[in-house]
Amino acid sequence: MHFQWYPGHMTKAKRMMQENIKLIDLVIELVDARIPMSSRNPDIDELGKNKARLILLNKSDLAEDRWNDAWAEFFKQKGYAVVKVNSKKGGGMKSIQNVIQEACKEKIERDRKRGILNRPVRAMVVGIPNVGKSTFINSLAGKACAKTGNKPGVTKGKQWIRLNKNVELLDTPGILWPKFEDQMVGQRLAFIGSIKDEILNIEELSAEMITFMREYYPGVLAEKYAITEEEDSYATLSEIARSRHCLVRGNELDTEKAAALFVDDFRNGRLGRITLEFPEQYC
Repeated sequence: MHFQWYPGHMTKAKRMMQENIKLIDLVIELVDARIPMSSRNPDIDELGKNKARLILLNKSDLAEDRWNDAWAEFFKQKGYAVVKVNSKKGGGMKSIQNVIQEACKEKIERDRKRGILNRPVRAMVVGIPNVGKSTFINSLAGKACAKTGNKPGVTKGKQWIRLNKNVELLDTPGILWPKFEDQMVGQRLAFIGSIKDEILNIEELSAEMITFMREYYPGVLAEKYAITEEEDSYATLSEIARSRHCLVRGNELDTEKAAALFVDDFRNGRLGRITLEFPEQYC
């Protein structure tokens, strides 16, 4: 299966970010904790250089905690501030404000020396589709957020959100789109739902996921679906179909329905906490 993204959006997205980056003190980048590297846009480091950086390992409740810690250490070694969060349930959100101030302490100190007091930190929130950016912004801002409207120099349609007197967020929906050469990156993005299922072969995708599970999380599928894990991933998929009574007319197994069910179980954490890539793959 060949995974294709939307490279036509890249030029526009990069131009939008370049226009706004000069107004920004901090780039807050959301990644999916299950695939922290594959869910990063490779252009952000170049576009955001010379800015303070904060990486949020979002959906950390769906990834293994030991690997969350390992990834946090991996990024810290590279000079990023890192926080493990679960935007949907609010996990880790209370520490964000303090981490923002800490990440920008050099900028705040420079302002103070120049006599600029109480200017809020301006942060741009970036992240690929389905990584939880909107949920994060809504969770952090809460109902009390005051939208300060467009400001000079900001492309029309951008929205500044004042969190409090110390922090303003620039909400830029859909600003960044990843482009990948490595098909494994595409596969992992497909696993978590960042590529539309309609353009994927869901049975082939689930077979790849089953192969991964057999190698890194042996026994999980056997326990979850009360099946025998076969060497052949498609045979395992048939076992899942049989276990879940996924049938078509004539009592034939509906492996497509079983594949969709299995992928949905993974994405929603019903198979347990699973990490799909590991720091040593990038060292």
